[in-house]
Amino acid sequence: MSIETPASLAIAQLQGNSLAGLVQNEIERMILSGELPPGSKLTEATLATRLGVSRGPVREAFRMLDEAGLVRTEKNRGVFVRAVELHEALEIFELRAVMEMYIGRKLAETCTAAQVKGLRQLVDAMDGATRAGDGQEFHRFNLEFHDALLRLAGNAKFTATYRRLIKELSLIRRRNLTVESMAIYTREHRQIVKAIAARDAEAAGQAMFDHVMNSRERTLHNDGGAPAVAPLAAGAAPIAPASRRASRSTAEA
Repeated sequence: MSIETPASLAIAQLQGNSLAGLVQNEIERMILSGELPPGSKLTEATLATRLGVSRGPVREAFRMLDEAGLVRTEKNRGVFVRAVELHEALEIFELRAVMEMYIGRKLAETCTAAQVKGLRQLVDAMDGATRAGDGQEFHRFNLEFHDALLRLAGNAKFTATYRRLIKELSLIRRRNLTVESMAIYTREHRQIVKAIAARDAEAAGQAMFDHVMNSRERTLHNDGGAPAVAPLAAGAAPIAPASRRASRSTAEA
């Protein structure tokens, strides 16, 4: 008979927590991509089967997603993907505009040539997705672009708040993503990078502020309008239990 030591219990707990984190990341991906749209009811059994895990990690993932503002838990009803109301989204845009103005100003003073090159590459990728009419790819590169700006700003507390706002806005913005709006976003992103590269703090901050407030106005006028321009990918790869994951390659980025 095996004896459970404090160390073995700690390892088991760590493995369970790690698996719950992977489950959380996968469910979050499905929510942010639109695969699980706002208002969708999430069930432990269905997602556990789909992801190839037990119900425990799914239950823990639900708790973490609730704390992150992506799902809501209703007593005696279950767990649902949050639907961000328009008035709430507009408030988030206003807060984001002030935060992004700060980011633009700071990066114009600190960004290196190599970092600017990386930002330009992301804008080029968004341009390619726009030309292809691929809303899913554009959405991914758009998030990467803003995440790169945030990472370069280098403020951990700021980052945590900002990322939550971005994820909440993702629950409403994909409903308004059209080829025309993707082209506008791309032009505005180029203007931001141009100002950062020129080390013009005033112009960079204003370009960031205007970009967010323009997005706010587009959301205000287009809410409930055009659907996403590209079909969303269906299905998700099963997540292996910890004992099987350990032997797998970590090449997935």
